[in-house]
Amino acid sequence: MIRINLISSPRNISTALMYSFAQRSDTTVLDEPYYAYYLVKSGVDHPGKEEVVNSQPNEEEKVTKVIFNQWDKPVLFIKNMAHHIELMDEAFLDKVINVFLIRNPGQIIASYAQVIEKPVMRDIGIEYQYNLFSRLRAKGQKPVVLDSGLLLQDPVSVLRQLCNTIGIPFETQMLTWQPGPKPFDGVWATHWYANVHQSSGFEKQQTSSRPLPEHLVSLYEHAKVFYEKLIPFSLKP
Repeated sequence: MIRINLISSPRNISTALMYSFAQRSDTTVLDEPYYAYYLVKSGVDHPGKEEVVNSQPNEEEKVTKVIFNQWDKPVLFIKNMAHHIELMDEAFLDKVINVFLIRNPGQIIASYAQVIEKPVMRDIGIEYQYNLFSRLRAKGQKPVVLDSGLLLQDPVSVLRQLCNTIGIPFETQMLTWQPGPKPFDGVWATHWYANVHQSSGFEKQQTSSRPLPEHLVSLYEHAKVFYEKLIPFSLKP
C-alpha cells in the first residue's frame, strides 16, 4: 500500500490538494488526523478547539495505528500540517512517501493573521519543514517538494510529475471537484475552509495579494530564508 504524507504549511492549498487526490479512483484521504493531538500536546488555542479535540483520537499512538491500518483502496493520502508533526515521534516518516507543500511565507502570514492575529514561526511551519527535509535527505530519503505558486501555474504538469515520482498514474479527474464541503473534511472546516469550498479546481485566490501586517514583517524576513532554501528542490512546471 502507498501512503502519501503531505507535510504542509498552513494557509496553503493543502485542502485543495487533498480534494484533488480524493477524486482519484484508487485513493482514500485523511484530513489532518493529528490535529486534536497537536492541540492537546501544545496547549494552543485555536477556533473550535473543543470540537476538534472531541472529534478525533488525541493520542499519537492511536492516530498512527489508524494510518497504518489496511484500507479499502491501495493509496492513502494523509494531509498533515508541519507544526503538528513537529511535536511527534518522527519514526513513522520512514514508512511513508513524504511530500512537502510550501508557499511564499508572506502570503501564508498575511492569510494566517486573518484568523490568528499574532502567528509565530511554529505556526508558519517553514523552518521546521526545512529542518525536517534536511534530516530526511541525510537519512537517504528523497522527499518531494511542491510549491503552491508553481502548482497553480500549471496543475497538469506539476501533478503529473508528482504522480510519476510517487509511482502512481496521473488521473485527469484530479484537476476538478464539486464546490462545497466534503464528507471527509475535519470539523474545523467551518473556520478554515471557506475559500476552498467555493472552488472547483486549482485556482489562485484573490486573498493571495492581501498586504502583510507591519507587525509581522520581521517574522516574514526570518521565514523567507528557509523558503528560499527549499524552493530550488520544488517540482517545476
